Amino acid sequence: VMVIKGKDKGKTGKILKVIPGKRRAVVEKTNFVKEFIRPDRSKNVQGGIMEREAPIQISNLMLYCSECSQGVRVRKKILEDGSKIRVCSKCETDLEKQK
Repeated sequence: VMVIKGKDKGKTGKILKVIPGKRRAVVEKTNFVKEFIRPDRSKNVQGGIMEREAPIQISNLMLYCSECSQGVRVRKKILEDGSKIRVCSKCETDLEKQK
């Protein structure tokens, strides 16, 4: 997918996790936040600052077409055998094969 809004606009990555109830998704290598961790001797955890990926609203993401090299809208195409596939609306490339 490709991020179309926010501080990471234009970056691409794979979806790691989807949170459907909140309409959010976690995309790899985007939307990093700093998390401050306190040391805990009982769990043998060292304190410090960690960076992790935070969820992004799904409305701020678009599918990425490697043929067009940009975020694209998707259409459904019905094949001769009756199965449906997702295709790029600009170049008609099968997006199911790009996974």
